[in-house]
Amino acid sequence: MATPPDPPASSVGRPSGADSRVPEWLRTSAAYAWRIIVVAIVVRAVFSVLGQFHRVAVAVFLGLVLTTVLRPVAGLLARKMPRPLAVASAVIGGIVVVFGGLALVGEIVAGQRRGLQREFVAGIGRIERQLEEPPFRLPANTFDDLQSRIGKLLSSHRSTIISEAVSGASRLLEVLTVIALALFCAVFFTHSGDRQWQWICDQLPRRARQHLMLAGRAAWRTFTGYTHGILLVAATNAFLVCIALLVLRVPLAVPLALLEFLAAFIPLIGSPIALAVAAVVALATKGPVTALIVVALIVIIGQIEGHLLHPIVMSWAVRLHPVVVALAVVGGAIAAGFIGAVVAVPFVAVLWSVHQALRGRADGSEAAGARPVVGSGPVPGRVLNDL
Repeated sequence: MATPPDPPASSVGRPSGADSRVPEWLRTSAAYAWRIIVVAIVVRAVFSVLGQFHRVAVAVFLGLVLTTVLRPVAGLLARKMPRPLAVASAVIGGIVVVFGGLALVGEIVAGQRRGLQREFVAGIGRIERQLEEPPFRLPANTFDDLQSRIGKLLSSHRSTIISEAVSGASRLLEVLTVIALALFCAVFFTHSGDRQWQWICDQLPRRARQHLMLAGRAAWRTFTGYTHGILLVAATNAFLVCIALLVLRVPLAVPLALLEFLAAFIPLIGSPIALAVAAVVALATKGPVTALIVVALIVIIGQIEGHLLHPIVMSWAVRLHPVVVALAVVGGAIAAGFIGAVVAVPFVAVLWSVHQALRGRADGSEAAGARPVVGSGPVPGRVLNDL
């Protein structure tokens, strides 16, 4: 039986029938569109599942952050003592440092409470008198009416306030549970994270295992670099704010510096918000001139952070455009509130580094014209050791 002749080369790959009337650009767009829809559905499903277990996800994230800080310390101590004792010493030392700092802040606030109360009352009175003078010329009873309205509003919503306070207590219990779980995870990640990673890699086929090892190495390196970099940036910002507020004699300089340290973990917007709180305290206690100086401090520290600290400290770990950082922070805040704003930038940075690593490996394999050799990649158990 004779075989049919092969079709002409010019007709291979051409659409037939009704498809021939559809433009090529529209067929290509449709092919990309349905694939994007499938990916979006999968991503949405993943985030929906994580949303049901968001406390566990936050605890694991905090555990990884603590691991990036504790693991180098434990590694240094392990040179002089057994590994379990080194991990325990690093964890206990970290707890002592954190609670010692909180105790110092509490002592400062308690010691300045009475004087701060007098300064606030005097400052509010001074602001009222200034607003009654030109050019504002507010009526003298404006603030008295405002205080009475606030009192009536609080009285009418007393039950709501009590219920919010009770729910706040339950949320505090949830926060403490998440912190305890994060510390529990950090202990085991620090002690035996390499073996845990080895076990995860061993569950996959050898071909997929190699890609996972490469992605894990890139992800951990970027996440560690981001965490160490943001800690250094936050500490530098807090130090500058503390020195400036002490020079200006603004009350609560150390607690406000601690607030600046915590707010710096939200890039671009966290530091200005913390310094805005410091400006309000300066306005209420020292007057508008000191408040304007603190506002100028917002601009100065923002310039130092954006043009000096981030390019020098974090450029080697996180190579993201400022527009991408801003979009990630806003998108994370919309999706998951404060936690989303904190997690968004390292999440995007890790995804980008993994993409770059896998694409670089694929380009290198294609350029070599051969498949990657199984087992020639990095040792999976060393991924958490690359600090």
